[in-house]
Amino acid sequence: MDLERLKKEQIEFSSKVIIKDSFKEIKTIAGCDQIVLENEIHSCVVVCDFENMSIIEKTFANRKVEFPYIPGFLAYRGAPVIIDAFSKLKKKPDLLLVDGNGILHPRRFGIASYLGIALNIPSIGVAKKLLIGRVEKERILVADELRGVKFEAKKGANPVYVSPGHNISVQSSLEIVRKCMRLPHKMPEPLHLAHKFANRVKKKNKE
Repeated sequence: MDLERLKKEQIEFSSKVIIKDSFKEIKTIAGCDQIVLENEIHSCVVVCDFENMSIIEKTFANRKVEFPYIPGFLAYRGAPVIIDAFSKLKKKPDLLLVDGNGILHPRRFGIASYLGIALNIPSIGVAKKLLIGRVEKERILVADELRGVKFEAKKGANPVYVSPGHNISVQSSLEIVRKCMRLPHKMPEPLHLAHKFANRVKKKNKE
């Protein structure tokens, strides 16, 4: 595995990422999550109505693990099977939420950006841990560039770190994540539902 080559590839593709709103209206929004079970990655996609968060459709796919867990390179491990699951949807959603980072990444090309480019869809990264940058009044800066926002679903809750993936701005990313929150969950509802679906798939496979 040539990580230096992959770094160059990430830098190259990051130049294609658009950090401005390139959509007109959001009626449907999807969340994707995945789990590793033995030597397989199971990826789930749940599509919701943007207004009421009711489930419209859900799919899943699995592949053998072919890439190790290396922070900064998660797209090479998880994105292919997410794309497999996404391809099974009957109708493409208007926007995709990803459990991971967008441009809040050392080379501005996290898994949310990777999927946004690969699937040609506006995408947002929602990460549970801060991979890079410093937080100043909830704004996350990397070398004085605004890359994302720290967000708490409620006061005192564990924060998540929101960043645009592709075809969306930082501000719109935050507004959409906020609109998707359903307390007491700390993750946006499409991601919460995708996580629940992934756990059901995991349980079924274990049985």
